Amino acid sequence: MTDQQHHRFERGTDGPKVIVAGIDGSGSSMRAAAYAAGLARRQNALLALVYVQPVMSAGTALGAPAADTTGEVAEGLVNEIRTAAEQLKGIWKVRWEFHTFPGDPYNGLVAAADELKADAVVVGASESAGHRFIGSVAVRLVKAGRWPVTVVP
Repeated sequence: MTDQQHHRFERGTDGPKVIVAGIDGSGSSMRAAAYAAGLARRQNALLALVYVQPVMSAGTALGAPAADTTGEVAEGLVNEIRTAAEQLKGIWKVRWEFHTFPGDPYNGLVAAADELKADAVVVGASESAGHRFIGSVAVRLVKAGRWPVTVVP
């Protein structure tokens, strides 16, 4: 075998560098974040946790303070994540960042994955019955075919 034909195994050079996990506080999204954290730890990748802040709805047009509410949700999520990360400190090391993007969940996750140069996207399965008719975020991300997408039940 010549030197050109002989290939050496390279440790730590393959695999994702950035894994985006969409979170919204639901049980399935938090399981998706935990799954993505395990992937990120094993691959030594950056875990980008993304909360998509909903755009103005009919309720906000009538005066409901949506920006305050979604900001509180984002703050609550980051506090929950920090608490979980502190509990695992010294046991598991995961590099992570928390990001918020405005918009509907699908377009917000697409923008996040593009901006963060994601190699993979992890989301929770939809818990809404209405998504059977209009399609879930997970299905739309898979159909986009731009990243490997993992859907966690």
